[in-house]
Amino acid sequence: MNYYSPIPELKCLSHSAPRYPFEAKNKEEALRWQINCGKALNEVVGFLDGPTVDPEPQFIEEIDCGTFVRSKMVIRTAKNAKMPFYLLKPKKQGKKLPVILAYHGHGRGVSEIVGIHEPHDYQKNFAVELCKRGFVVIAPEISCFGERQEDYSNLKPDQTAPSTCHQAATWAIMLGKSILGLRIRDSMRLLDYVLTLPEIMHDKIGVMGISGGGMLAMFHSALDFRIKAIVLSGYFGNFSDNILGLHHCTCNFAPGILTVGDFQDLIGLLAPRPLLVEAGHEDPIFPIDSVRSAFLRTQEIYEVFGCDLKSTLHLDEFPGKHEISGRISYDFLIQHLFK
Repeated sequence: MNYYSPIPELKCLSHSAPRYPFEAKNKEEALRWQINCGKALNEVVGFLDGPTVDPEPQFIEEIDCGTFVRSKMVIRTAKNAKMPFYLLKPKKQGKKLPVILAYHGHGRGVSEIVGIHEPHDYQKNFAVELCKRGFVVIAPEISCFGERQEDYSNLKPDQTAPSTCHQAATWAIMLGKSILGLRIRDSMRLLDYVLTLPEIMHDKIGVMGISGGGMLAMFHSALDFRIKAIVLSGYFGNFSDNILGLHHCTCNFAPGILTVGDFQDLIGLLAPRPLLVEAGHEDPIFPIDSVRSAFLRTQEIYEVFGCDLKSTLHLDEFPGKHEISGRISYDFLIQHLFK
């Protein structure tokens, strides 16, 4: 151990940093904590206090994919921001259906989960898999990926281009905010628009995300109770063991979030809604021991809310790496959103 490293000091400071540790002893206290912690988190991530705008929806294209139809659209999420997204609808619809927000992880972008590329990567076209099971699926291009990347055409040949993720995250940090907040804002505006669609059940909204998309799924759900069921894949565990303990993209960091609560506190913002966590035994960036420890704490928190753990809370440990499992998560969402 290098005793001159600043890390031990910062770890010690982090233990006393949270203003809203989850210490509730009963449901009434837990609900009061949830309101106060949610307000603080809202302020810390940033970008959520901006005015809403007319989404100005634009239809781009519609493609027949056999058992479902994939439409591409674009909406405005802020004065200077537009978001492309795909809407996947089963062909044999006939009635209003539950909807899932599908959040992709790092890679080429949303094209990796909606059937545009072959399902050979860690994301396994999970938006398509959800649609095949009867859901209307909304899959956005998350800020900094795919069509929402900077092209850096202004750089000189001897200059190295950063990733859009890194550059956007550092811009946000210099503004005292986070790219996470920007992504949550986009997602909230997207859900505002989705709730105007006639083909969906407005009270049956779920979310599923992998990796960075799992992060967005967690924090969007934490601040938006319109979401009724949650699947987090490849994003779970104590901050000290993964986000702060291993190398991660800059977009994983939100200035001041530890002053609100650590992961094992913030997860309480999801209760009492159904939650399923997917975790690969060999995931190199979200170690399984950390997942297990955080999940035990999540069970304790859900018990304070009076939840039936057997039906509400699930951990799918599977023999894989950093990837979608799907072996029980799709049925989990069917159980909680089709009933």
